[in-house]
Amino acid sequence: MAGVVYDSSRIKVYENLSALCNLAGESQEWCDRLWQELLTDGELYAELLYFMKHHTFSDRMNCRGYRLTDLFIWQMDRYNLLHDTGKNTAECRKMDMILRAFYSMAEMKKDPETFLRRLGDGRGQDRY
Repeated sequence: MAGVVYDSSRIKVYENLSALCNLAGESQEWCDRLWQELLTDGELYAELLYFMKHHTFSDRMNCRGYRLTDLFIWQMDRYNLLHDTGKNTAECRKMDMILRAFYSMAEMKKDPETFLRRLGDGRGQDRY
């Protein structure tokens, strides 16, 4: 076995992702689905690595003019609407919305038209 190099970096990333999902209140099944999306998309995986290292989005990835920050803000907006708060309370799980931004980007890259319709649906008649 001399000369065999074992790269455990993906295992460490998966363990960190699992810990973030646990912190966010997501199930292990949901985390594994996100992991599968990350493994099949090198660009999204690189964004996750950047986030884990710097605790912010690099926003290098772009799909139809949207970046991870845009999807995070969209997640926050949806949270506020669903919880009828109008602002982020102490109960707001921002890590969950960060992870959901990654998942949303994976969905958007697979089917941009459908996802763009979801983004454009807005909040309903009372939004104006």
